[in-house]
Amino acid sequence: MSTVIVKVGARNRITLPKGLCRALKIAPGDQVSFSRGSDGTVILRAKHRRLSTLSGMLTRPDQPHVSIEDMRR
Repeated sequence: MSTVIVKVGARNRITLPKGLCRALKIAPGDQVSFSRGSDGTVILRAKHRRLSTLSGMLTRPDQPHVSIEDMRR
């Protein structure tokens, strides 16, 4: 893993380098989270989900599959 150094601006803001955004697939409007470990390390995570990743999240084993077209009827 490579290290990226950025400067903190006057309002405590940082700008992520374009290459890092591309690598993390971060786009304008996406959210990121920062976590601090017990040893002081900070982890940046991209918090974006595509609708396709949510598919099947709320299903039960006995629930029949319903297409979007059927839902619109």
